[in-house]
Amino acid sequence: MSEYRKPRRPAMLSPEEAEKIPGGSDPAHRSEAAHMTARAIVHRGRETDDPQVVARLVRLVEIEGLDVVADMWSDSPAQTLPGALWRLYQLREWVGQEPETIARRYRDGLQRAEVAGVVAGVATPPSPDAVRKLADDVLSGVYNADLAVALERAGAFCRVLATGVALNADTAENRDPKAFTEDPGRYLTRRAGSLMTMAEELEHAAQLWRAGRLD
Repeated sequence: MSEYRKPRRPAMLSPEEAEKIPGGSDPAHRSEAAHMTARAIVHRGRETDDPQVVARLVRLVEIEGLDVVADMWSDSPAQTLPGALWRLYQLREWVGQEPETIARRYRDGLQRAEVAGVVAGVATPPSPDAVRKLADDVLSGVYNADLAVALERAGAFCRVLATGVALNADTAENRDPKAFTEDPGRYLTRRAGSLMTMAEELEHAAQLWRAGRLD
């Protein structure tokens, strides 16, 4: 079993905030650290009027590294603040890596998920730049707008994507047989299910935030 590697503390935390974060490999300590960093980062973003601070928080993965953010939050349940933040940053990272594919499948999904598309608010027609902007806007909304709305937009975005991926499942093999290392229909069906699960988790997190129970 590999030794637990203590995550580096995000640079945008003040020294006082960073000192309060527990370390160690104990699961309870890791959970406490996840909650403390999530609360501190959200508080930092929501108390500032400086757009550069918010921009840095949106780019947290690029600044600190995906492994650092994963070490902080990836083990957190979806119905917690760190778990919700992890899913939002995961979504932004994925969109940044595959904007063309995501834009195409989002366009396909809009055929069957128009209501979710309205909630997500991606510019029409959906383009790689438009889906990247949505991912940035969602994370900006965590820090300078209604966090519940940001979570709902992300959830709706995942719903549209899940629909588009599911629609592609039957035709993927014929269109691009070299793009998959396994049966493409099975792969895309599983991917669609994962996206729908993420959509439900984000929407539930939005409900918890409105009820004052997302911690």
